[in-house]
Amino acid sequence: METVKNAANYVSETIQGTGATAQKETNKNVAKDSDASLGTRAEAAKDAVVNKKDETVHDTKADTHKEAAKH
Repeated sequence: METVKNAANYVSETIQGTGATAQKETNKNVAKDSDASLGTRAEAAKDAVVNKKDETVHDTKADTHKEAAKH
């Protein structure tokens, strides 16, 4: 039963990591957009850093759950 729980957690964390990756890429594009205001670009750059942290956390958790599901 624990294996099923770890597998479900792996899927959940993988999906959340993918979402964070998509948000990060969107924010990076806004930060690079010369047509956007300086404030908007700065906010997007800050958000991209937060998204990168979230992406790393979710990917690490997914890997942990994946390994736990193998045992």
